[in-house]
Amino acid sequence: MNLSETTINDLADQLHQAGKNASQIPPITELVPSITVEEAYQVQLRTVTKRLTDGESIVGKKIGITAKVVMNMLGVDQPDFGHLTSGMEFKDSQKLPFKNFCQPKGEGEIAFLLKKDLSGPGITRDQVIQATECVMPAFEIVDSRIKDWNIKIQDTIADNASSGAFVLGSSKKSPNGIDLATCGMVLKKNGDIIGTGAGAATLDHPLNAVAWLANMLGSLGMSLKAGEIILSGSLSIMFPIESGDTLEMEIGGIGKAMCQFD
Repeated sequence: MNLSETTINDLADQLHQAGKNASQIPPITELVPSITVEEAYQVQLRTVTKRLTDGESIVGKKIGITAKVVMNMLGVDQPDFGHLTSGMEFKDSQKLPFKNFCQPKGEGEIAFLLKKDLSGPGITRDQVIQATECVMPAFEIVDSRIKDWNIKIQDTIADNASSGAFVLGSSKKSPNGIDLATCGMVLKKNGDIIGTGAGAATLDHPLNAVAWLANMLGSLGMSLKAGEIILSGSLSIMFPIESGDTLEMEIGGIGKAMCQFD
């Protein structure tokens, strides 16, 4: 690693403060053009540690860049991941404070709640099913502390995979008996349908995404823990959010979720 501990901490502090102030900073890749993906993950871990110091706790993980078109846009051949903290979690139908976000966008996803640890490498789809307590419909509110969403892969990774918040639907379903690849999703904003999709949008199958995450974490000496929530990736478009918006989504066989922004 070429970046010094001082530089890593300085970048993490800038991102952390921008998140607290709902402000934006220049791209990390402009501030430190030489930063690698591995170094960006070090910055991410440092930003998460700062959130924990502020009194939050880790409640799960999110998987990003699961669509081929987004991979091509960012010039990468695999997804990325970020950490979900207690301060990001909102309940179904709960109002979210718009002022807390920098430039939020929404995604509809399938969330997994784990009942067993998953430690890679070598995790398979069957092992993911066996470790899953239930699946739920979820909104991920992605947000970037990088000015104008002007991001490369290192920028979004350093910025905790552009995590903002997440909203879990109240319905919880066993993954057994649900075809997670073909289940369809409908997205609505302010009552209008703005997107549709299916489970196969995320690495061809949401179970592939969770298995990838477990194996990626395993290569880093980390694991997924029982009780963690995993957001498996967007099933449709990523759409902009404005103050006053009401979001609704439904995934066939799994259920509905709704949230509002004040």
